[in-house]
Amino acid sequence: MHNPASRHAQQVLTVAQGRGQLAGPAADSSVARSWLRCLQQHHLDPAQSMPPAVIEHAHMLERREQLQQVLEISSNEMNSLHRQLAGSGHAVLLTDARGVILNCVTEQAEKRTFEQAGLWLGADWSEACEGTNGIGTCLVERQPLTIHQNEHFRSRHTGLTCSASPVFDPHGELLAVLDVSSARHDVSRQSQFHTMALVNLSAKAIEGCHFLRSYEGEWLLRFHAQAEYIGQFSEGLLAFDGDGRVSAVNQSAINLLGLSRRLLLGRTLVEVFDCRLDDLLGRASAQPSASWPLYTQRGQLLFAMLRGQPRRSAQALATASLATPGLCLADPGLQSDFRRALRVYERDVPLLIGGETGTGKEAFAKALHQVSSRGGKPFVALNCAAIPESLIESELFGYRGGSFTGARKEGMRGKLQQADGGTLFLDEIGDMPLALQTRLLRVLEERRVEPIGGESQAIDVRVISASHRDLTQRVASGEFRQDLFYRLNGLVIELPPLRGRSDKLALLDFLLAEEARGQSARLDDAAREALLAYSWPGNLRQLRNVLRTLCALCENGAISHAELPAEIRHARPALALLPHARPDQLGDAERQALLAVLEAQHWQMSRSAEQLGISRNTLYRKLRKHGIKLRSTI
Repeated sequence: MHNPASRHAQQVLTVAQGRGQLAGPAADSSVARSWLRCLQQHHLDPAQSMPPAVIEHAHMLERREQLQQVLEISSNEMNSLHRQLAGSGHAVLLTDARGVILNCVTEQAEKRTFEQAGLWLGADWSEACEGTNGIGTCLVERQPLTIHQNEHFRSRHTGLTCSASPVFDPHGELLAVLDVSSARHDVSRQSQFHTMALVNLSAKAIEGCHFLRSYEGEWLLRFHAQAEYIGQFSEGLLAFDGDGRVSAVNQSAINLLGLSRRLLLGRTLVEVFDCRLDDLLGRASAQPSASWPLYTQRGQLLFAMLRGQPRRSAQALATASLATPGLCLADPGLQSDFRRALRVYERDVPLLIGGETGTGKEAFAKALHQVSSRGGKPFVALNCAAIPESLIESELFGYRGGSFTGARKEGMRGKLQQADGGTLFLDEIGDMPLALQTRLLRVLEERRVEPIGGESQAIDVRVISASHRDLTQRVASGEFRQDLFYRLNGLVIELPPLRGRSDKLALLDFLLAEEARGQSARLDDAAREALLAYSWPGNLRQLRNVLRTLCALCENGAISHAELPAEIRHARPALALLPHARPDQLGDAERQALLAVLEAQHWQMSRSAEQLGISRNTLYRKLRKHGIKLRSTI
């Protein structure tokens, strides 16, 4: 009697060789094509039981360096995607264009299960090596797909279900693959529709962010045939230089314009659109929020927004209105902390940023860098908890060519060297291995870095570190060097959790505008109140992810209470969870807040409602609730 593995191998051979019906796993045309490639081109054996090959450490470092920006961009998206996949049993993977796994997000308790399935960092999951699978077949087909259990070519992989989506660079070249793999046997193919949609959404987010990062210093035209779709994943993106010459386009731009990438690259905007370059540039804005009509030379009507080249003014920080890109500082305490942090940063005093996970520590550090005198220099971030311990030394210090077997001839510049002249942000510094803490301390004291196998080099780096852990406790337990701790905490800034911020209303509007990306997206009163009342255990990261999803699903410009996630719709208000707060105290607090706004706006109801972020009807209802009588505005 044949075991299941041998039966699967026989089925693959029968169908692929044309002796069986295209039914079952082979009913999917992409699966059938892949099985044929595996037999005819790659000469693979479906019964082979060997695990996937893992590339050498040095080659792994090289590939990670090549995709450094994509790895940085994808880190948050991968973690967010893993959290959205409710329940256990999922691994979120990112590979390079050859199918080699470069990053993995999964539960620690499940790590061993996925490693036994062959999902190791550095494992080669190309179709040529492992046969039909989510990653490898996605690379060949260049489209999102799901490979469910028996659809795999090799019997060894039939316990996996994989949903993968390609990530393309601004030039249309395959850059990476984002994949979600499950080792659960009760996963149906139908259940993967939702997973596949989330994977594709995250892949497009990575792709779009990579495009924007790649052409941060150039003009960027965003457009669509319908104004409300600007800022969504179907928008066209076109980068061009100061002369109006096209540098890059995404696939959506190609589809909207009906011109090939070859015909668009190198052409001037006036050859594509019916406009004068000066008139077009005159509409540019650092953060555009309104679209305008733009006709092509063929007479096609589009709607567009133009992002101008980044503008930065360090002098503006001395004023009350801080120019803080990507950061909302309506909270007076946070604004004061930012000013203090900037002053000490400019004096080369190290900063240590604390706060719960998701409070925006990296955004705070990056905003400091951008508005400082070093804003035009590199900002390099390293998450000490996200990089495998075996790779962190090479990532931080780099290595000299030929310093170990398999090392590339030219070597690799570490994060410290990459940040020369600028800022190095060390996130989750509390998770750095003790041995590396000693080396880092020496670098900070001597201002010199010594790559692995190389000679000491002078560097000019300012360090901002962050951790959600209590470093004093880790010092006491011997897990963190005391001398390094004192070297890093020149000024300690503790970022408040979202539930403790006084500017939640302004912050909500700020993040909604960012995630809408020019799209019309308006919260109704009930949705706004529910979002403001929620406790947000995941802080800013959780709020941003929720708003991003709401904007992606928004079709008519309005976001209602019914569209919110269930845990937010049904949650008790955050204030009601306070241990010492009585209902009458909470009511009094709301009453006082209403009176303060009304007095500030001279009892103008429209202005007061606008400041509170609610409708006039809701404001009147709250006035009746608290027995507040209207006053004359005369």
